[in-house]
Amino acid sequence: MSAPPQVPTEVLGWWADGEQHLGTALGRLTDEDFAAPSLLPGWSRQHLLAHVARNADALVNLLTWARTGVETPMYASPEARDAGIAEAAALAPAELRAEVVAATGRLVQAMRALPADAWSAEVRTAQGRTVPAREVPWMRSREVWVHAVDLAAGLDFADVPGDVLAALADDVFRMWDRRDQVPDVAVFAGDREWGTGSLAVAGSLPDVVGWLTGRSDGAGLQADGPLPTPAAWL
Repeated sequence: MSAPPQVPTEVLGWWADGEQHLGTALGRLTDEDFAAPSLLPGWSRQHLLAHVARNADALVNLLTWARTGVETPMYASPEARDAGIAEAAALAPAELRAEVVAATGRLVQAMRALPADAWSAEVRTAQGRTVPAREVPWMRSREVWVHAVDLAAGLDFADVPGDVLAALADDVFRMWDRRDQVPDVAVFAGDREWGTGSLAVAGSLPDVVGWLTGRSDGAGLQADGPLPTPAAWL
């Protein structure tokens, strides 16, 4: 799709490529693989895929809110969110595959249908943060890139483009800063740096992002002291 006003073309590219990347991970799973654990504690792959599908529909709700001006939350309630995931997770593997694809298609159509002036409309995330609708493509990008790793289908953060990894690290630190949870670290990956704390942490960009997002314990990183356990990201 062409870049709508106020939405960087780069972000739309990240989103499109991320959906394809998730599709690659999904395509590597056999039906029997669905019930096995994902990399998220307590979540099977089928629960994770159900979440991915329901997240797409939740973001459609935000775009509907932006288009109509009628408040349409991502989820009616935390309980409704959990119920929607559980319902989708109970589908047979072939049905769940189809639902992931269908939900992604609904999100694509909602983005294409959004009028230019609606991208600046303010909506509210599930965490209660007010954002312009133009943030929706990035919100979906981070979901699909990270959850493609979480599916444990042979893809890891080394398979994520460097600019996306850097944007993920930026996002983590922004979230921590909003909640006053930035750890006392200065993190280095190549020529990139995050944080101004007293503990220096360095490593490859994939290893750094794996640790920042809570997907690894920091193995492969170098630090001049014990690594803290980062606060939750999302």
